[in-house]
Amino acid sequence: MNLDWNAFTPMPALAGGLLIGLAAALLILFTGRVAGISGILGGLLRIGAPEPGWRLAFLGGLLASSWVFAWVAAPLHPRIDADWGVLLAAGLLVGIGTRYGAGCTSGHGVCGLSRLSPRSAVATAAFMGSGFVTVFVARHLL
Repeated sequence: MNLDWNAFTPMPALAGGLLIGLAAALLILFTGRVAGISGILGGLLRIGAPEPGWRLAFLGGLLASSWVFAWVAAPLHPRIDADWGVLLAAGLLVGIGTRYGAGCTSGHGVCGLSRLSPRSAVATAAFMGSGFVTVFVARHLL
């Protein structure tokens, strides 16, 4: 296995992780809510859902942060080696997984683990393990 040292960027990754942790901590501190994106968006999509204000603000900030990053930093040019069908199928499977798993990666991996939730530890181990297996199969066996 070779490491692409040009793509190895620990400081921006650390800064991003700190910002995600800060946002999750501030949300739970000020609202008592967990920063699980699927729960925030799902709650907003329910008809007559209570408290749409903080949900809209959180999702708006999530979207605006990418524009702020593009304005401050050098533009990124990601390369995705998949067609639209694969991307749509992947998105659908992730959505189904968040419903069965009672939360998404941000809810379980960031917020649940920081609260020492056993359910989140199992969920995080399951989605990380399945991701490892999927990458191994796709890159080395197929």
